[in-house]
Amino acid sequence: MSESPRRRRRAATAMFVAGSTLAATALALLPGTASASSHREAPLIATMPQVDNTDVYSFVSPDKPDTVTLIANWTPFQEPQGGPNFYPWAENARHDINIDSDGDAEADITYRWEFRTDDRRAEAETFLYNVGPIESLDDPDLLFRQYYTLTKITSDGEEVLLENAQVAPSNTGPASVPDYGALRDEATYPVGKHGRTYTGQAEDSFFLDLRVFDLLYGGDLSEVGQDTLAGYNINTIALQVPISEVALNGDGKTNPVIGVWSDTEMRSLELQPGGGAEAVGDYVQVSRLGNPLVNELVLPVGLKDAFNAIEPDVDATIPEVVERVTDPELARLIEAIYGIPAPETPRNDLVEIFLTGIATNAPTLDGSEPPIQADLNSQVLNGDVDPADFVPSEMLRLNTAIKPTAEPNRLGVLAGDLQGFPNGRRLVDDIVDIEIQAVEGAAVDGIVEALAAGDAVDANDKEFGDTFPYVALPNNKSVNDPANTQPDIPEGAAAAPLGGPGGGTALPTPSIVTGIAAVTMLGTGFFMIARRRETVAPVTT
Repeated sequence: MSESPRRRRRAATAMFVAGSTLAATALALLPGTASASSHREAPLIATMPQVDNTDVYSFVSPDKPDTVTLIANWTPFQEPQGGPNFYPWAENARHDINIDSDGDAEADITYRWEFRTDDRRAEAETFLYNVGPIESLDDPDLLFRQYYTLTKITSDGEEVLLENAQVAPSNTGPASVPDYGALRDEATYPVGKHGRTYTGQAEDSFFLDLRVFDLLYGGDLSEVGQDTLAGYNINTIALQVPISEVALNGDGKTNPVIGVWSDTEMRSLELQPGGGAEAVGDYVQVSRLGNPLVNELVLPVGLKDAFNAIEPDVDATIPEVVERVTDPELARLIEAIYGIPAPETPRNDLVEIFLTGIATNAPTLDGSEPPIQADLNSQVLNGDVDPADFVPSEMLRLNTAIKPTAEPNRLGVLAGDLQGFPNGRRLVDDIVDIEIQAVEGAAVDGIVEALAAGDAVDANDKEFGDTFPYVALPNNKSVNDPANTQPDIPEGAAAAPLGGPGGGTALPTPSIVTGIAAVTMLGTGFFMIARRRETVAPVTT
Protein backbone atom coordinates (compact mmCIF):
# COMPACT_ATOMS: atom_id res chain seq x y z
CA MET A 1 0.00 0.00 0.00
CA SER A 2 1.20 3.47 -0.76
CA GLU A 3 -0.26 4.66 2.52
CA SER A 4 -0.74 2.46 5.57
CA PRO A 5 -4.22 2.41 7.16
CA ARG A 6 -2.74 3.66 10.42
CA ARG A 7 -1.13 6.64 8.71
CA ARG A 8 -4.39 7.47 6.95
CA ARG A 9 -6.27 7.15 10.25
CA ARG A 10 -3.92 9.58 11.96
CA ALA A 11 -4.48 12.04 9.13
CA ALA A 12 -8.23 11.64 9.47
CA THR A 13 -8.09 12.23 13.21
CA ALA A 14 -6.02 15.36 12.73
CA MET A 15 -8.49 16.73 10.24
CA PHE A 16 -11.37 16.07 12.61
CA VAL A 17 -10.02 18.57 15.09
CA ALA A 18 -9.49 21.28 12.49
CA GLY A 19 -10.97 24.71 12.88
CA SER A 20 -14.66 25.32 12.27
CA THR A 21 -14.12 28.50 10.26
CA LEU A 22 -12.46 26.75 7.34
CA ALA A 23 -15.01 23.92 7.55
CA ALA A 24 -17.85 26.42 7.28
CA THR A 25 -16.16 28.07 4.30
CA ALA A 26 -15.80 24.74 2.53
CA LEU A 27 -19.40 23.74 3.22
CA ALA A 28 -20.60 27.02 1.78
CA LEU A 29 -19.39 25.84 -1.63
CA LEU A 30 -21.59 22.73 -1.60
CA PRO A 31 -24.44 22.17 -4.04
CA GLY A 32 -27.95 21.69 -2.66
CA THR A 33 -28.57 18.46 -0.79
CA ALA A 34 -30.94 15.70 -1.74
CA SER A 35 -34.11 14.86 0.13
CA ALA A 36 -33.80 12.68 3.21
CA SER A 37 -32.86 9.04 2.74
CA SER A 38 -31.04 6.27 4.52
CA HIS A 39 -28.19 6.93 2.11
CA ARG A 40 -27.51 10.20 3.91
CA GLU A 41 -26.54 8.42 7.11
CA ALA A 42 -24.40 11.01 8.94
CA PRO A 43 -24.75 14.78 9.44
CA LEU A 44 -21.62 15.83 7.56
CA ILE A 45 -21.88 13.43 4.61
CA ALA A 46 -25.54 14.41 4.23
CA THR A 47 -24.31 17.78 2.98
CA MET A 48 -21.96 16.17 0.44
CA PRO A 49 -23.93 13.71 -1.71
CA GLN A 50 -21.23 13.57 -4.38
CA VAL A 51 -18.84 11.71 -2.05
CA ASP A 52 -21.54 9.79 -0.16
CA ASN A 53 -20.82 6.08 -0.62
CA THR A 54 -24.29 4.53 -0.32
CA ASP A 55 -24.14 0.76 -0.88
CA VAL A 56 -21.65 -2.06 -1.40
CA TYR A 57 -22.41 -5.42 -3.01
CA SER A 58 -20.13 -8.46 -3.14
CA PHE A 59 -21.12 -11.79 -4.70
CA VAL A 60 -19.83 -14.69 -6.73
CA SER A 61 -20.74 -13.86 -10.34
CA PRO A 62 -23.76 -16.02 -11.27
CA ASP A 63 -22.69 -16.51 -14.90
CA LYS A 64 -18.93 -16.68 -14.16
CA PRO A 65 -18.56 -18.50 -10.82
CA ASP A 66 -14.76 -18.37 -10.93
CA THR A 67 -15.02 -14.58 -10.48
CA VAL A 68 -16.32 -12.21 -7.82
CA THR A 69 -18.31 -9.05 -8.60
CA LEU A 70 -17.87 -5.95 -6.43
CA ILE A 71 -20.25 -2.98 -6.78
CA ALA A 72 -20.11 0.35 -4.94
CA ASN A 73 -22.46 3.33 -5.35
CA TRP A 74 -22.19 7.08 -4.80
CA THR A 75 -24.41 10.21 -5.02
CA PRO A 76 -27.82 9.09 -3.75
CA PHE A 77 -31.31 10.15 -4.82
CA GLN A 78 -30.52 11.20 -8.38
CA GLU A 79 -33.68 12.61 -9.89
CA PRO A 80 -33.40 11.74 -13.62
CA GLN A 81 -34.40 15.26 -14.65
CA GLY A 82 -31.72 16.91 -12.50
CA GLY A 83 -30.15 19.13 -15.17
CA PRO A 84 -28.33 21.10 -16.34
CA ASN A 85 -25.31 19.64 -14.51
CA PHE A 86 -26.78 16.24 -13.69
CA TYR A 87 -24.51 13.96 -11.62
CA PRO A 88 -20.75 14.09 -12.21
CA TRP A 89 -18.21 12.13 -10.18
CA ALA A 90 -16.12 14.06 -7.66
CA GLU A 91 -12.70 15.00 -9.02
CA ASN A 92 -11.03 15.96 -5.74
CA ALA A 93 -11.61 12.49 -4.32
CA ARG A 94 -10.50 8.87 -4.26
CA HIS A 95 -13.17 6.20 -4.63
CA ASP A 96 -11.92 2.94 -3.12
CA ILE A 97 -13.05 -0.68 -2.92
CA ASN A 98 -10.99 -2.53 -0.29
CA ILE A 99 -10.34 -6.25 0.20
CA ASP A 100 -9.15 -7.87 3.46
CA SER A 101 -8.30 -11.53 2.86
CA ASP A 102 -6.37 -12.37 6.04
CA GLY A 103 -8.73 -10.99 8.69
CA ASP A 104 -6.46 -8.31 10.18
CA ALA A 105 -9.00 -5.55 9.27
CA GLU A 106 -6.51 -3.83 6.95
CA ALA A 107 -6.78 -3.69 3.18
CA ASP A 108 -4.65 -6.25 1.37
CA ILE A 109 -5.90 -4.88 -1.97
CA THR A 110 -7.40 -1.49 -2.75
CA TYR A 111 -8.94 -0.70 -6.14
CA ARG A 112 -9.00 3.08 -6.57
CA TRP A 113 -10.91 5.23 -9.08
CA GLU A 114 -9.86 8.88 -9.59
CA PHE A 115 -11.76 11.15 -11.99
CA ARG A 116 -11.11 14.15 -14.22
CA THR A 117 -13.50 16.25 -16.29
CA ASP A 118 -13.54 17.51 -19.88
CA ASP A 119 -16.32 20.13 -19.96
CA ARG A 120 -16.82 21.60 -23.44
CA ARG A 121 -19.96 23.63 -22.72
CA ALA A 122 -18.24 26.98 -22.31
CA GLU A 123 -16.52 26.61 -25.68
CA ALA A 124 -19.84 25.66 -27.26
CA GLU A 125 -21.52 28.61 -25.51
CA THR A 126 -24.37 26.51 -24.18
CA PHE A 127 -25.80 25.34 -20.88
CA LEU A 128 -26.74 21.96 -22.34
CA TYR A 129 -25.06 18.73 -21.23
CA ASN A 130 -25.41 17.53 -24.84
CA VAL A 131 -26.62 19.26 -28.01
CA GLY A 132 -28.03 16.21 -29.80
CA PRO A 133 -28.64 12.48 -29.33
CA ILE A 134 -25.68 10.71 -27.69
CA GLU A 135 -24.99 7.61 -29.77
CA SER A 136 -21.49 6.83 -28.50
CA LEU A 137 -19.05 7.99 -25.84
CA ASP A 138 -17.08 10.00 -28.41
CA ASP A 139 -20.19 11.56 -29.96
CA PRO A 140 -19.42 15.27 -30.56
CA ASP A 141 -22.88 16.11 -29.24
CA LEU A 142 -21.78 14.99 -25.76
CA LEU A 143 -20.22 18.11 -24.22
CA PHE A 144 -19.67 16.96 -20.62
CA ARG A 145 -17.29 14.01 -20.31
CA GLN A 146 -15.44 12.38 -17.47
CA TYR A 147 -12.48 10.00 -17.43
CA TYR A 148 -10.84 7.97 -14.71
CA THR A 149 -7.69 6.16 -13.71
CA LEU A 150 -8.09 2.79 -12.01
CA THR A 151 -5.19 1.78 -9.76
CA LYS A 152 -4.63 -1.45 -7.85
CA ILE A 153 -2.78 -0.92 -4.57
CA THR A 154 -1.12 -3.74 -2.60
CA SER A 155 1.83 -4.10 -0.23
CA ASP A 156 4.00 -4.49 -3.33
CA GLY A 157 3.07 -1.03 -4.61
CA GLU A 158 0.69 0.52 -7.12
CA GLU A 159 -0.30 -0.78 -10.54
CA VAL A 160 -2.32 1.35 -12.98
CA LEU A 161 -4.93 -0.97 -14.50
CA LEU A 162 -6.75 1.61 -16.65
CA GLU A 163 -5.95 5.17 -17.66
CA ASN A 164 -8.24 7.62 -19.50
CA ALA A 165 -11.17 5.21 -19.34
CA GLN A 166 -14.41 7.07 -20.00
CA VAL A 167 -17.43 7.23 -17.71
CA ALA A 168 -20.88 6.51 -19.11
CA PRO A 169 -22.72 9.87 -18.91
CA SER A 170 -25.86 10.68 -16.97
CA ASN A 171 -29.05 9.57 -18.69
CA THR A 172 -30.41 12.99 -19.57
CA GLY A 173 -33.63 11.76 -21.22
CA PRO A 174 -35.00 9.57 -24.01
CA ALA A 175 -34.36 12.16 -26.72
CA SER A 176 -30.76 12.69 -25.65
CA VAL A 177 -29.95 9.05 -24.86
CA PRO A 178 -31.90 6.73 -27.17
CA ASP A 179 -29.89 3.63 -26.13
CA TYR A 180 -28.17 3.79 -22.75
CA GLY A 181 -27.37 0.08 -22.91
CA ALA A 182 -25.06 0.72 -25.86
CA LEU A 183 -23.24 3.44 -23.89
CA ARG A 184 -22.89 1.14 -20.91
CA ASP A 185 -21.40 -1.60 -23.09
CA GLU A 186 -18.92 0.91 -24.50
CA ALA A 187 -18.00 2.09 -20.99
CA THR A 188 -17.27 -1.49 -19.85
CA TYR A 189 -13.53 -2.12 -20.07
CA PRO A 190 -11.39 -5.23 -19.70
CA VAL A 191 -9.18 -5.26 -16.61
CA GLY A 192 -6.17 -7.55 -16.59
CA LYS A 193 -6.53 -10.93 -18.26
CA HIS A 194 -9.95 -11.97 -16.96
CA GLY A 195 -11.52 -8.93 -15.28
CA ARG A 196 -13.74 -6.04 -16.36
CA THR A 197 -15.19 -2.86 -14.95
CA TYR A 198 -18.05 -0.43 -15.58
CA THR A 199 -18.32 3.11 -14.26
CA GLY A 200 -21.40 5.24 -14.91
CA GLN A 201 -25.00 5.73 -13.95
CA ALA A 202 -27.48 2.99 -13.00
CA GLU A 203 -30.87 2.62 -11.42
CA ASP A 204 -30.49 2.53 -7.63
CA SER A 205 -30.44 -1.20 -6.80
CA PHE A 206 -31.43 -0.80 -3.15
CA PHE A 207 -35.14 -1.48 -2.55
CA LEU A 208 -36.79 -0.66 0.78
CA ASP A 209 -39.39 1.49 2.51
CA LEU A 210 -37.53 4.24 4.34
CA ARG A 211 -40.44 5.09 6.61
CA VAL A 212 -38.62 3.03 9.19
CA PHE A 213 -37.56 6.47 10.43
CA ASP A 214 -41.20 7.41 11.16
CA LEU A 215 -41.42 5.54 14.47
CA LEU A 216 -40.56 2.23 12.80
CA TYR A 217 -43.19 2.29 10.05
CA GLY A 218 -45.80 4.39 11.82
CA GLY A 219 -45.70 2.53 15.12
CA ASP A 220 -48.15 -0.09 13.87
CA LEU A 221 -46.64 -1.26 10.53
CA SER A 222 -49.22 0.86 8.70
CA GLU A 223 -46.53 2.72 6.71
CA VAL A 224 -45.07 -0.04 4.55
CA GLY A 225 -45.08 -1.18 0.93
CA GLN A 226 -43.60 1.93 -0.74
CA ASP A 227 -40.21 1.53 -2.45
CA THR A 228 -38.70 4.86 -1.49
CA LEU A 229 -35.88 4.59 -4.04
CA ALA A 230 -38.04 3.62 -7.03
CA GLY A 231 -37.35 5.90 -9.99
CA TYR A 232 -34.05 7.25 -8.68
CA ASN A 233 -30.57 6.67 -10.12
CA ILE A 234 -27.10 6.31 -8.61
CA ASN A 235 -23.47 6.57 -9.71
CA THR A 236 -22.09 3.04 -9.88
CA ILE A 237 -18.70 1.38 -10.02
CA ALA A 238 -18.77 -2.34 -10.84
CA LEU A 239 -15.68 -4.53 -10.92
CA GLN A 240 -15.43 -8.23 -11.78
CA VAL A 241 -12.16 -10.05 -11.10
CA PRO A 242 -11.06 -13.67 -10.71
CA ILE A 243 -11.47 -15.06 -7.21
CA SER A 244 -7.78 -15.95 -7.26
CA GLU A 245 -6.93 -12.24 -7.56
CA VAL A 246 -8.56 -11.31 -4.24
CA ALA A 247 -8.02 -14.54 -2.26
CA LEU A 248 -5.19 -14.76 0.27
CA ASN A 249 -2.02 -16.02 -1.43
CA GLY A 250 -4.01 -16.28 -4.66
CA ASP A 251 -5.59 -19.51 -3.44
CA GLY A 252 -9.38 -19.36 -3.43
CA LYS A 253 -9.74 -23.01 -2.45
CA THR A 254 -7.63 -22.81 0.70
CA ASN A 255 -8.62 -19.22 1.50
CA PRO A 256 -12.13 -18.58 0.12
CA VAL A 257 -13.32 -15.82 2.48
CA ILE A 258 -12.75 -12.12 1.77
CA GLY A 259 -13.86 -8.97 3.58
CA VAL A 260 -15.06 -5.99 1.50
CA TRP A 261 -15.72 -2.33 2.21
CA SER A 262 -15.56 0.90 0.26
CA ASP A 263 -14.60 4.43 1.20
CA THR A 264 -14.20 7.93 -0.17
CA GLU A 265 -11.22 10.14 0.57
CA MET A 266 -10.92 13.83 -0.29
CA ARG A 267 -8.87 16.93 0.36
CA SER A 268 -9.90 20.33 1.63
CA LEU A 269 -10.42 23.27 -0.68
CA GLU A 270 -8.67 26.56 -0.01
CA LEU A 271 -10.26 29.68 -1.49
CA GLN A 272 -7.81 31.67 -3.64
CA PRO A 273 -7.51 35.50 -3.59
CA GLY A 274 -8.00 35.67 -7.35
CA GLY A 275 -11.08 33.45 -7.24
CA GLY A 276 -11.69 29.74 -7.32
CA ALA A 277 -10.25 27.22 -4.90
CA GLU A 278 -7.29 24.88 -4.70
CA ALA A 279 -7.18 21.39 -3.16
CA VAL A 280 -4.72 21.34 -0.26
CA GLY A 281 -3.53 19.00 2.46
CA ASP A 282 -3.75 15.25 2.88
CA TYR A 283 -6.56 13.06 1.69
CA VAL A 284 -9.05 12.35 4.48
CA GLN A 285 -11.60 9.54 4.62
CA VAL A 286 -15.09 11.06 4.71
CA SER A 287 -17.33 8.09 3.87
CA ARG A 288 -17.19 4.37 4.58
CA LEU A 289 -19.52 1.49 3.79
CA GLY A 290 -19.44 -2.25 4.52
CA ASN A 291 -22.59 -3.94 5.79
CA PRO A 292 -25.75 -2.07 4.75
CA LEU A 293 -27.66 0.20 7.14
CA VAL A 294 -25.18 -0.14 10.01
CA ASN A 295 -24.38 3.55 10.33
CA GLU A 296 -27.98 4.59 9.72
CA LEU A 297 -29.80 2.38 12.23
CA VAL A 298 -27.26 1.31 14.82
CA LEU A 299 -25.14 4.31 15.68
CA PRO A 300 -26.35 7.41 17.52
CA VAL A 301 -25.94 10.76 15.77
CA GLY A 302 -22.87 11.66 17.84
CA LEU A 303 -20.90 8.71 16.42
CA LYS A 304 -22.00 8.69 12.79
CA ASP A 305 -19.44 11.14 11.39
CA ALA A 306 -16.70 9.41 13.38
CA PHE A 307 -17.54 6.02 11.88
CA ASN A 308 -17.18 7.44 8.38
CA ALA A 309 -13.68 8.67 9.23
CA ILE A 310 -12.07 5.58 10.78
CA GLU A 311 -10.53 2.39 9.43
CA PRO A 312 -11.99 -1.04 10.29
CA ASP A 313 -8.96 -2.07 12.38
CA VAL A 314 -10.00 0.21 15.26
CA ASP A 315 -13.69 -0.69 15.25
CA ALA A 316 -13.71 -3.11 18.16
CA THR A 317 -11.40 -0.99 20.33
CA ILE A 318 -14.10 1.56 21.18
CA PRO A 319 -16.16 0.19 24.13
CA GLU A 320 -19.08 2.61 23.80
CA VAL A 321 -19.45 1.64 20.17
CA VAL A 322 -19.17 -2.11 20.74
CA GLU A 323 -22.08 -1.72 23.16
CA ARG A 324 -24.21 -0.63 20.20
CA VAL A 325 -23.61 -4.08 18.73
CA THR A 326 -23.99 -6.17 21.87
CA ASP A 327 -27.03 -4.14 23.06
CA PRO A 328 -28.62 -2.61 19.92
CA GLU A 329 -30.97 0.32 20.23
CA LEU A 330 -33.21 -1.00 17.44
CA ALA A 331 -34.21 -4.12 19.39
CA ARG A 332 -35.16 -1.96 22.37
CA LEU A 333 -37.18 0.37 20.12
CA ILE A 334 -39.07 -2.57 18.65
CA GLU A 335 -39.85 -3.73 22.18
CA ALA A 336 -41.05 -0.26 23.20
CA ILE A 337 -43.18 0.34 20.10
CA TYR A 338 -44.44 -3.14 19.23
CA GLY A 339 -44.19 -4.95 22.57
CA ILE A 340 -41.92 -7.68 21.17
CA PRO A 341 -39.34 -8.54 23.86
CA ALA A 342 -35.76 -7.73 22.88
CA PRO A 343 -33.37 -10.73 22.92
CA GLU A 344 -31.12 -11.08 25.95
CA THR A 345 -27.78 -9.33 25.86
CA PRO A 346 -24.90 -9.44 25.13
CA ARG A 347 -25.79 -10.04 21.49
CA ASN A 348 -22.89 -12.23 20.40
CA ASP A 349 -24.97 -13.38 17.42
CA LEU A 350 -24.75 -9.83 16.07
CA VAL A 351 -21.02 -9.75 16.82
CA GLU A 352 -20.69 -12.73 14.47
CA ILE A 353 -22.90 -11.26 11.77
CA PHE A 354 -21.28 -7.84 11.68
CA LEU A 355 -17.84 -7.93 13.32
CA THR A 356 -16.26 -11.35 12.92
CA GLY A 357 -18.17 -13.32 10.33
CA ILE A 358 -19.93 -16.58 11.17
CA ALA A 359 -17.76 -19.53 12.20
CA THR A 360 -17.73 -22.10 14.97
CA ASN A 361 -14.36 -20.75 16.09
CA ALA A 362 -15.07 -17.06 15.44
CA PRO A 363 -13.68 -14.90 18.26
CA THR A 364 -16.32 -13.30 20.48
CA LEU A 365 -15.55 -10.09 22.30
CA ASP A 366 -16.22 -11.60 25.73
CA GLY A 367 -14.55 -14.98 25.16
CA SER A 368 -17.79 -16.98 25.14
CA GLU A 369 -18.73 -19.60 22.53
CA PRO A 370 -20.14 -18.19 19.29
CA PRO A 371 -23.95 -18.65 19.42
CA ILE A 372 -24.32 -19.28 15.68
CA GLN A 373 -22.69 -22.69 15.38
CA ALA A 374 -21.95 -22.79 11.66
CA ASP A 375 -18.95 -22.24 9.39
CA LEU A 376 -19.94 -19.64 6.84
CA ASN A 377 -17.97 -16.47 6.18
CA SER A 378 -15.27 -15.54 8.68
CA GLN A 379 -11.67 -15.15 7.53
CA VAL A 380 -10.68 -17.51 10.36
CA LEU A 381 -11.95 -20.23 8.00
CA ASN A 382 -9.09 -19.46 5.59
CA GLY A 383 -6.43 -22.16 5.83
CA ASP A 384 -3.54 -19.68 5.80
CA VAL A 385 -4.98 -17.42 8.53
CA ASP A 386 -3.76 -17.64 12.12
CA PRO A 387 -6.87 -17.02 14.30
CA ALA A 388 -4.61 -15.20 16.78
CA ASP A 389 -4.04 -12.47 14.18
CA PHE A 390 -7.75 -11.97 13.46
CA VAL A 391 -9.19 -8.51 14.30
CA PRO A 392 -12.97 -8.05 14.73
CA SER A 393 -14.18 -5.28 12.42
CA GLU A 394 -17.22 -4.17 10.46
CA MET A 395 -17.07 -5.21 6.81
CA LEU A 396 -19.05 -7.26 4.29
CA ARG A 397 -17.68 -10.83 4.33
CA LEU A 398 -18.08 -13.30 1.46
CA ASN A 399 -17.24 -16.99 1.20
CA THR A 400 -16.42 -17.35 -2.49
CA ALA A 401 -16.46 -21.17 -2.26
CA ILE A 402 -20.27 -21.11 -1.97
CA LYS A 403 -21.44 -21.00 -5.57
CA PRO A 404 -24.55 -19.14 -6.79
CA THR A 405 -27.94 -20.78 -6.61
CA ALA A 406 -30.20 -20.88 -9.67
CA GLU A 407 -33.11 -19.50 -7.65
CA PRO A 408 -31.85 -17.03 -5.03
CA ASN A 409 -34.05 -16.42 -1.99
CA ARG A 410 -34.48 -12.75 -1.08
CA LEU A 411 -33.90 -13.62 2.61
CA GLY A 412 -30.47 -15.12 1.99
CA VAL A 413 -28.87 -17.16 4.76
CA LEU A 414 -31.89 -16.86 7.07
CA ALA A 415 -33.92 -18.77 4.46
CA GLY A 416 -31.23 -21.39 3.86
CA ASP A 417 -29.73 -19.68 0.79
CA LEU A 418 -26.10 -19.52 1.90
CA GLN A 419 -25.03 -17.41 -1.07
CA GLY A 420 -27.06 -14.44 0.21
CA PHE A 421 -26.66 -11.77 2.87
CA PRO A 422 -24.96 -11.71 5.34
CA ASN A 423 -22.65 -13.92 3.26
CA GLY A 424 -21.75 -11.07 0.95
CA ARG A 425 -24.62 -9.10 -0.56
CA ARG A 426 -26.42 -9.74 -3.84
CA LEU A 427 -28.57 -7.22 -5.67
CA VAL A 428 -31.71 -9.30 -4.94
CA ASP A 429 -31.17 -9.62 -1.17
CA ASP A 430 -33.97 -8.00 0.87
CA ILE A 431 -31.73 -6.19 3.32
CA VAL A 432 -34.35 -4.49 5.49
CA ASP A 433 -36.35 -7.67 6.10
CA ILE A 434 -33.19 -9.69 6.77
CA GLU A 435 -31.69 -7.20 9.20
CA ILE A 436 -34.91 -6.59 11.16
CA GLN A 437 -35.13 -10.30 11.85
CA ALA A 438 -31.42 -10.59 12.67
CA VAL A 439 -31.71 -7.81 15.25
CA GLU A 440 -34.61 -9.77 16.75
CA GLY A 441 -32.43 -12.88 17.06
CA ALA A 442 -33.64 -14.87 14.04
CA ALA A 443 -30.18 -16.27 13.29
CA VAL A 444 -30.40 -18.24 16.55
CA ASP A 445 -34.11 -18.55 17.41
CA GLY A 446 -35.87 -18.38 14.03
CA ILE A 447 -38.19 -15.83 12.48
CA VAL A 448 -40.25 -13.49 14.60
CA GLU A 449 -43.64 -14.02 12.98
CA ALA A 450 -45.04 -10.68 14.14
CA LEU A 451 -42.46 -8.92 11.96
CA ALA A 452 -42.29 -11.47 9.15
CA ALA A 453 -43.91 -9.14 6.60
CA GLY A 454 -41.09 -6.64 7.08
CA ASP A 455 -41.40 -3.43 5.06
CA ALA A 456 -43.54 -5.17 2.36
CA VAL A 457 -41.03 -4.18 -0.35
CA ASP A 458 -39.71 -7.56 -1.40
CA ALA A 459 -38.01 -6.89 -4.75
CA ASN A 460 -36.60 -4.10 -6.86
CA ASP A 461 -38.95 -2.19 -9.15
CA LYS A 462 -36.68 -2.89 -12.15
CA GLU A 463 -35.31 -6.29 -13.08
CA PHE A 464 -31.58 -6.87 -12.69
CA GLY A 465 -29.41 -8.19 -15.52
CA ASP A 466 -28.09 -11.72 -15.96
CA THR A 467 -24.63 -10.56 -17.06
CA PHE A 468 -22.08 -8.02 -15.88
CA PRO A 469 -22.57 -5.37 -14.55
CA TYR A 470 -25.98 -6.82 -13.49
CA VAL A 471 -27.39 -3.45 -12.32
CA ALA A 472 -30.50 -2.10 -14.05
CA LEU A 473 -30.23 0.70 -16.62
CA PRO A 474 -30.84 4.20 -15.23
CA ASN A 475 -34.27 5.79 -15.27
CA ASN A 476 -34.82 8.70 -17.66
CA LYS A 477 -38.25 9.98 -16.59
CA SER A 478 -39.00 12.28 -13.70
CA VAL A 479 -39.73 10.55 -10.40
CA ASN A 480 -42.89 12.62 -9.85
CA ASP A 481 -44.17 12.37 -13.43
CA PRO A 482 -47.53 10.51 -13.39
CA ALA A 483 -46.59 8.99 -16.74
CA ASN A 484 -43.44 7.50 -15.26
CA THR A 485 -44.69 3.98 -14.72
CA GLN A 486 -41.88 1.66 -13.76
CA PRO A 487 -41.69 -1.89 -15.17
CA ASP A 488 -43.54 -4.52 -13.18
CA ILE A 489 -41.59 -6.63 -10.71
CA PRO A 490 -40.73 -9.87 -12.51
CA GLU A 491 -42.91 -12.82 -11.62
CA GLY A 492 -41.48 -14.83 -8.74
CA ALA A 493 -39.17 -12.05 -7.54
CA ALA A 494 -41.37 -10.90 -4.68
CA ALA A 495 -42.30 -12.52 -1.39
CA ALA A 496 -40.04 -15.56 -1.51
CA PRO A 497 -41.19 -18.06 1.15
CA LEU A 498 -39.44 -18.24 4.46
CA GLY A 499 -37.79 -21.52 5.24
CA GLY A 500 -34.59 -23.37 5.86
CA PRO A 501 -32.54 -23.39 9.01
CA GLY A 502 -33.39 -20.45 11.24
CA GLY A 503 -35.51 -18.71 8.54
CA GLY A 504 -35.84 -14.97 9.09
CA THR A 505 -35.11 -11.40 8.27
CA ALA A 506 -33.43 -8.49 9.89
CA LEU A 507 -32.60 -4.82 9.81
CA PRO A 508 -29.75 -2.49 10.32
CA THR A 509 -27.42 -3.75 12.85
CA PRO A 510 -24.57 -2.64 14.89
CA SER A 511 -21.21 -1.50 13.95
CA ILE A 512 -18.18 -0.25 15.66
CA VAL A 513 -17.16 3.34 15.83
CA THR A 514 -14.96 5.78 17.61
CA GLY A 515 -16.38 8.51 19.72
CA ILE A 516 -14.58 11.31 17.92
CA ALA A 517 -16.88 14.30 17.89
CA ALA A 518 -15.66 17.30 15.97
CA VAL A 519 -15.79 19.55 12.98
CA THR A 520 -14.17 18.22 9.81
CA MET A 521 -12.22 20.11 7.18
CA LEU A 522 -14.07 18.40 4.37
CA GLY A 523 -13.13 19.58 0.91
CA THR A 524 -16.06 20.28 -1.39
CA GLY A 525 -17.31 22.55 -4.12
CA PHE A 526 -16.69 20.19 -7.03
CA PHE A 527 -19.54 21.63 -9.04
CA MET A 528 -18.44 25.19 -8.40
CA ILE A 529 -14.86 25.08 -9.57
CA ALA A 530 -14.09 25.60 -13.23
CA ARG A 531 -11.53 23.09 -14.45
CA ARG A 532 -9.15 23.62 -17.30
CA ARG A 533 -9.92 21.31 -20.19
CA GLU A 534 -7.47 18.47 -20.64
CA THR A 535 -6.63 16.84 -23.94
CA VAL A 536 -8.36 13.48 -24.22
CA ALA A 537 -5.94 10.58 -24.42
CA PRO A 538 -6.83 7.03 -25.43
CA VAL A 539 -7.60 4.42 -22.80
CA THR A 540 -4.54 2.48 -21.71
CA THR A 541 -4.50 -0.76 -19.76
